[in-house]
Amino acid sequence: MRTAPPPSLVVPRLGPTDRLVNLRPVFLLRAQEGAPPVLRTAVRVATRGGALLVRFDGRDRGVVATLTERDGPLWKEDVFEVFLSPEGSPGIYYEFEVNPLGALFDARIESPEGRRETMRADVSWICPGFAASVGRREGHWWARLRIPLAPLCADGAALWRANFYRIDRGEPDEYSAWSPTYAEPPDFHRPDRFGRLQLG
Repeated sequence: MRTAPPPSLVVPRLGPTDRLVNLRPVFLLRAQEGAPPVLRTAVRVATRGGALLVRFDGRDRGVVATLTERDGPLWKEDVFEVFLSPEGSPGIYYEFEVNPLGALFDARIESPEGRRETMRADVSWICPGFAASVGRREGHWWARLRIPLAPLCADGAALWRANFYRIDRGEPDEYSAWSPTYAEPPDFHRPDRFGRLQLG
């Protein structure tokens, strides 16, 4: 299978009245092979006030969401996900998730070998100030995540490694990614496939 190199994105800084939804989106691809997904998902990314702002807009064929507790296994149902790491820290990254009910998940991942089999997830880690808002209408759901960057890197890095994901549960399930991981079965814990963010 031919694989594309991980993508890069220049991330703008929003002013006080700028709206994230007005930015040009990038679109997720099928995680396994990089083809267009059945359900299109647009992602917009910016910074403001020391936080990374990420907006997902996804077409939907029926929401699958029952979990409401913090740090529950949101990936078992419909979910949007952000994996994020300061450039130069390949063995450590952070996972952020939100489901259509507004439930949040965050964890610190140690993966010195870059493989799921040897990674360690610290689900007790809490990112201060991490928040999200969600909305739904017929055939669509969206989420806006606010991820403060100082708890991830106190030095204020301008270069980050990242990936944006979506899981849609249905018949069949669909896994989407900004940078496809080309893994079968689908596996998002592939830091070697993270794209690059240049913060403005």
